[in-house]
Amino acid sequence: MFNAVFGSFEAGAIYALMALGVYLSFRILDFPDMTVDGSFVTGASVAAVLIVGGVNPFIATLAAIIVGFIAGCVTGLLHTKGKINPLLSGILMMIALYSINLRIMGKSNVPLLQEETIFTKLTSFWQGLKIDDGIHSLFQMIGLGDLVPKTWGILVIMLLLAYIVKKGIDFFLKTDIGLAIRATGDNETMIRSFSADTDALKILGLGLSNAIVAFSGALVAQYSGFSDVGMGIGMIVIGLASVIIGEAVFGAKKIARATLAVIGGSILYRLIVTMALRVDFLETGDMKLITAIIVIIALVLPKINHNRKEKQRKKKRMLQSFEHKQVFKA
Repeated sequence: MFNAVFGSFEAGAIYALMALGVYLSFRILDFPDMTVDGSFVTGASVAAVLIVGGVNPFIATLAAIIVGFIAGCVTGLLHTKGKINPLLSGILMMIALYSINLRIMGKSNVPLLQEETIFTKLTSFWQGLKIDDGIHSLFQMIGLGDLVPKTWGILVIMLLLAYIVKKGIDFFLKTDIGLAIRATGDNETMIRSFSADTDALKILGLGLSNAIVAFSGALVAQYSGFSDVGMGIGMIVIGLASVIIGEAVFGAKKIARATLAVIGGSILYRLIVTMALRVDFLETGDMKLITAIIVIIALVLPKINHNRKEKQRKKKRMLQSFEHKQVFKA
């Protein structure tokens, strides 16, 4: 049980990067970008093929980020220059990327189990610090040595990486370009009236969003030990689930809090799915159904809670008005 929960934290930290990318397109740009399902696999396939070809995994991951950025920019061009509906432009790019990803890999699946990846390098570095030995000794003293995972390196490093990306997004969105992108998502007509190039801002925003998504895809492929052409199916829903859950639980009044909430939402989502799959009548194939139910609940509950509070406020105002009238009559 503990290992399953620990694995959820690890996976949640890696997928948090993808959720941050989705946050940029859906919340900041207000753009329903379906490219995510394709660019996630693009990042995984580019990294996998280069690693198998003997390229350093860090360079391979950087290449995946660049290709993801290009994919996002193409979606932006389809929408801004081609005047295609935002949703349709993302769907078209997602469909195109399926064939492109097959071309990149040359087959439907590329294994990485025998290859040196970012995680093998980071794990070796972490083990050299001897931190795991200290943690194991501490848990052994309290009789919980069997529950401790072999290494905490991946979890700590991925949480640190997610936090660095989160801080980078926070900083970027406070720059002049970042503020212009935020304004474009809030009110495109207004920002255009100030002679801002909203088309270029959208293209840049979508490029950055898919670059982060591709980064996550490259890391997931190296973490899982393979890249598969179908690994991106439903990824946009998972990203949305992480964003919605994070905002519902942690709030999203400020950008810094919202991006932190996305990371927390990604981890919570993985924990919920892990717990749900431990229910006897649910199977691994029910994961998409579980995801859909989680999103529905995350969307509906805040509205129900808001309506309940609104009714209470109205009832309170009516009661105060009635008491005021009674005092006036007296």
